Amino acid sequence: MIEILTVTVMFIGAFFMLVASIGLIRLPDVYSRMHAATKATTLGLGGILLSTILSFQTLDVTTQALLAIFFLFITAPVAAHLISRSAYHRGPDLFDKTTLDEYKSHVEKRRELEDNQDT
Repeated sequence: MIEILTVTVMFIGAFFMLVASIGLIRLPDVYSRMHAATKATTLGLGGILLSTILSFQTLDVTTQALLAIFFLFITAPVAAHLISRSAYHRGPDLFDKTTLDEYKSHVEKRRELEDNQDT
């Protein structure tokens, strides 16, 4: 029974990794790609690590896998946020059909404040 559960969780993790790969190819801009890479990859690797826990069932493997899952869930969203924020300021523009840009007004206000401080 545990083998069936292990294989099922592994396939779910692999499915999310496949979705992330397809998202990196198909999505139009860096921000959408970043979303696909972070969300699906985090869930995919989490599923694969959970299947590793189910497969080995030892304390050291369980501890290492849980620590990896913990750090993955902590660092991946933060890294994606920082990369997308940097890309917004310096990199490519949003996709042409993007209808909502809530961050633009914040960036414009910040630039105005910086320009006023320089003068």
